[in-house]
Amino acid sequence: MNVSATLNFFKLIRNPPLCLPHATISTFNDLPIPLSSAFGTLKPDIRAVVLDKDNCFAVPKENVVYELYTSKFQSLLSTYPPPHLLIVSNSTGSTSPFPSSSSHNSEASLLTAATQIPVLHHTTKKPGCGPQILNYFLQQPNSRVTAADQIAVVGDRLFTDVMMANLMGSWAVW
Repeated sequence: MNVSATLNFFKLIRNPPLCLPHATISTFNDLPIPLSSAFGTLKPDIRAVVLDKDNCFAVPKENVVYELYTSKFQSLLSTYPPPHLLIVSNSTGSTSPFPSSSSHNSEASLLTAATQIPVLHHTTKKPGCGPQILNYFLQQPNSRVTAADQIAVVGDRLFTDVMMANLMGSWAVW
């Protein structure tokens, strides 16, 4: 159960626009690079990108980039090399004190090996792990991230990925 999503649901009742993305795309291949161009006349200073995994750039339960998205993924990786790119996945990166979390850690290692992108090990599931994401980028000496509005979150779920971006003060691409 995603306790974070359940608790944040009450924020959504008070503020429904929290689940509205700043930009929408049809598929991962339609992701504009650089991401600052995704937001129309607004030109945010995007210095880092957070990617969801399942149904975004990978098939659920697979730890590799979906074959049709390989070229776009490589372009994104070239434009935003680590430490400017981070995978945040509730299915792969979330950890807990329960024994099942060890399988999440091994999956995260496999995903990092396949993509060359770090996977955030987060104790609070999306949408509540925004502070951990910002802290990750702030601690990376070469990320140049100084504020949440320099981060774009690319994901497929309004109530986790998009809501998390909005709660953080970041940019949401859905």
